Amino acid sequence: MSQPLLQIDDLHVRFHTSAGSAHAVRGVSFSVDEGEAVGIVGESGCGKSATLLSIPRLLPTSIATVEGTRVRFGETDLLTADARALRAVRGAGIGVIFQDPLSSLNPVLRMERQLTEGPRQHAGLSKRQARERALSLLREVGIPDAERRLRQYPNEYSGGMRQRAMFATALSSEPRLLLADEPTTALDVTVQAQIVDLVRRLRTERGMSVVWVTHDLGLVAGLADRIIVMYAGLIVEQASARTIFSSSRHPYTRALLSSVPRVDRRAAGDLPTILGSPPSLADPPSGCAFASRCAYRMDQCEVERPPLEPVGDGHVAACFVDIRVTEVSS
Repeated sequence: MSQPLLQIDDLHVRFHTSAGSAHAVRGVSFSVDEGEAVGIVGESGCGKSATLLSIPRLLPTSIATVEGTRVRFGETDLLTADARALRAVRGAGIGVIFQDPLSSLNPVLRMERQLTEGPRQHAGLSKRQARERALSLLREVGIPDAERRLRQYPNEYSGGMRQRAMFATALSSEPRLLLADEPTTALDVTVQAQIVDLVRRLRTERGMSVVWVTHDLGLVAGLADRIIVMYAGLIVEQASARTIFSSSRHPYTRALLSSVPRVDRRAAGDLPTILGSPPSLADPPSGCAFASRCAYRMDQCEVERPPLEPVGDGHVAACFVDIRVTEVSS
């Protein structure tokens, strides 16, 4: 069996502030195969973005400490890679798309400069060759009148067009892995659907792998092969997308799914919510982090953290309770 494109083992991320240290990611391990799309979902503050940005080491070292056994991309261990090796991986091997394109695209540089920089640096293309690739990318991501748009500044693009331009920038050096940090959060649902369709198409055409971070389970339903559910800096469940939606085993995953709007729900009234708040990661609980909000909790959950264990084929969950049995008995 070939090794995965990305392998993460026991990743820890701590943020240091004047108020103290927060353990944002607490021993996360997962892998991504060639051509696979993985969704990482959870509430705000669960550690999903910190996990994503720690992969290419984009978290500022002044406030964040990243540790782990291994973060291997291809043959490169990104935890120990020097600055030269990281530059070779970023862009050419790994492309990153951020949540806010206005803070990621340089407002004083024309799009031509921003789209041609990567290919010229990583692929050694001439100025003319890089410009031709930039035009091709703008057309590929669905931006019309590419010649004119290439000469414009980011503020002359609409919100959806800027996000498409971010995709074009991330894809300009033909990366093997695309990391997307909630890239559709600020967009309306129509544009969100267009962006997801775009990523699905580009993934099929290019054979690249995708890791997509979002709080929206509905959004990744048609994109991800596999879904990782995070809570309080931990992975609490991981399975194929089909399994997550049809037979999830963790109470938190069930709660997330119940709060997703669905057209087949006929009952009127408000959507179900998850009562309570996530625990402070400056002082995480010793037991199950979800225990205080969980309808299935036992005394054991308050004092002991449940391990992430197999509960089916390719399906792992961190829960002492088999909620299927509990639901049947109730």
